[in-house]
Amino acid sequence: MSFLPGKNILLGISGGIAAYKSAELVRLLRKQGANVRVCMTAAAQEFITPLTLQALSGNPVHTELLDPQAELGMGHIELARWADAILIAPATANTLARLTYGLADDLLNTVCLASKAPLAVAPAMNQQMWRNPATQHNIRILQERGIRVFGPGEGEQACGDTGLGRMLEAAELVQTLETCCATSQALHGTRVLITAGPTREPIDPVRFLTNRSSGKMGYAVALAAAKMGAEVVLVSGPVALECPPGVKRILTESAADMLKATCEQAQQANLFIATAAVADYTPMEVAGRKIKKNAETLSIEMKRTTDILATIKREHPHLFTVGFAAETHDLMEYARSKLERKGIDMIAANSVADGKAFDQPTNALEVVWKDGHHSFPEMSKQRLAEELMALVAAHYKQRKTSDDPD
Repeated sequence: MSFLPGKNILLGISGGIAAYKSAELVRLLRKQGANVRVCMTAAAQEFITPLTLQALSGNPVHTELLDPQAELGMGHIELARWADAILIAPATANTLARLTYGLADDLLNTVCLASKAPLAVAPAMNQQMWRNPATQHNIRILQERGIRVFGPGEGEQACGDTGLGRMLEAAELVQTLETCCATSQALHGTRVLITAGPTREPIDPVRFLTNRSSGKMGYAVALAAAKMGAEVVLVSGPVALECPPGVKRILTESAADMLKATCEQAQQANLFIATAAVADYTPMEVAGRKIKKNAETLSIEMKRTTDILATIKREHPHLFTVGFAAETHDLMEYARSKLERKGIDMIAANSVADGKAFDQPTNALEVVWKDGHHSFPEMSKQRLAEELMALVAAHYKQRKTSDDPD
């Protein structure tokens, strides 16, 4: 089954030699049944003419931000709303940098800023430009925002160099875009509840106990689930992250706060993913005033917090539940133990030894379930979240089918 027929695909073309491949890309997209409109930068027009792309797409090509005729109807907004998906191919180093910093001084970047449609880029540049730390920094930021990166490929380049930086071939880009469109339907209508980030356990009015979780992995999972068509509720501890687009966020502070909010939301959920690093212990008493530095030592008596993951699974046994485990050693042993002890469906375990994972842009996971496991190597957290959610969705649908064969 193809997911491209009837889809409105906006193809952005920036100024690189790989722009010649865009003509074949337009042809193949239309062959798959997609509606295609093209938006070109000024530099792109030096490599391939708008007339060529107009003939292939069957639509006028958009080139100017301040086109008086188009802007009579707010043309850039209309174009942004029209698109079901945006693909920039080729995406030059300059275009990636402009997307990263949110510039809006040409039509292509302005449309990207104004659109809610999923955005993908197909990088194309000299191998050294691709490897440059500035470009890699920009790629990481774009991926963290949920922008998909297709490629680049490796091989001989127009400048004579060989290495990473070639734009993927048109047929490969169409296939990849097809997969993304299919993935976006995988959790349509499913209510997904996710916890993310750390908790803060108060000691006195100015101090608290917490951990090193940044919440990046949980937020990436929430964005990935939303892209798959799910209705996502994110119960978050204190983090310095923006709420992912298409996600409802509930902010909490302590483990008790997170437990209360999660229990309330679990009643409407179909799938629960507990990525949060919840405190295992909290002070027995919270001082009403700031504790003064009088004694040489300070003892704080602690008590166990309520296990959110176990509580939700116990109260909602039919809720498909995925836990997370961060371990410094014996990763697989502890993961399987936690899976069995809490009676959950799957667990994603990662090593946090030697500063790994926490507050880092990358992660690696060992995903375990009753009859097997899957290893995800180290990659960006956003890409990892998308890979993980594809696996979770497959297992969730499999169980749903077995529970309701009709």
